[in-house]
Amino acid sequence: MQLNWRTVLIAATVGLFPQVTQSAEIKVIAANALKDGYSQLVASFEKASGHRVMTTWTGTVNATKRVGDGEIYDLVIIGSSNIDQLIAAGKLVAGSRADFAKSGVGVAVRAGLPKPDVSTSDAVRTAVLNAQSVAYSAGPSGAYIVELLNKMGIAEQIAVKIKQPSSGAEVASLLARGEADFGFAQVSEFLNVPAIVDLGPLPDNIQNFTTYSIGVHTAAPAPDAAQDLVRHLRAPQALPAIKQMGMEPG
Repeated sequence: MQLNWRTVLIAATVGLFPQVTQSAEIKVIAANALKDGYSQLVASFEKASGHRVMTTWTGTVNATKRVGDGEIYDLVIIGSSNIDQLIAAGKLVAGSRADFAKSGVGVAVRAGLPKPDVSTSDAVRTAVLNAQSVAYSAGPSGAYIVELLNKMGIAEQIAVKIKQPSSGAEVASLLARGEADFGFAQVSEFLNVPAIVDLGPLPDNIQNFTTYSIGVHTAAPAPDAAQDLVRHLRAPQALPAIKQMGMEPG
């Protein structure tokens, strides 16, 4: 009989916490792009460890600002360059960065529109020029798209039709509500979203990957339990959940 991977993960996790006598509440702030796979991993962690994980979801840029402004969490899980920034600012423990997953940039359009060709860089350029409105986030994927549009020589030409929310999840929402026609975000943020058509990742020659990393807050209320969660998120058994998000291990 073939075991469900979630059952295998829970069984493997139980062995990591044989002596847990007191549960802790672990506070996490994490990037929206990680929600689905991360949530599955947290569920198995809670069942095996007895700890409770409270996660605040937002974009990488907003999470960086909130932690920089003084909000305290046990763990911060956002784009790796922003983790490094918070470590340099003394908000996260030096040396605590642990890479979790990496994601490419995906493309989507709102449902009901013709499905554009995005199989080549020239096709993506044409699709952007033809779109009535284009959305990308203020986060890591959006920063790359700004560079890409400049390299394509069309940034100024399409500036009037750009919409830039704070996160890729909001890009998907704009498309779903019909407030944007064409969007870029992390691949995971377009998966299983109603009212949009997921066109898949950018072509290989213009693809860009964001690594999402974990950092431990210098004032973490439950640092030991938080480290248990880090080990769980990076265990080999976590691979199926990471892949289910359209990502690869960091």
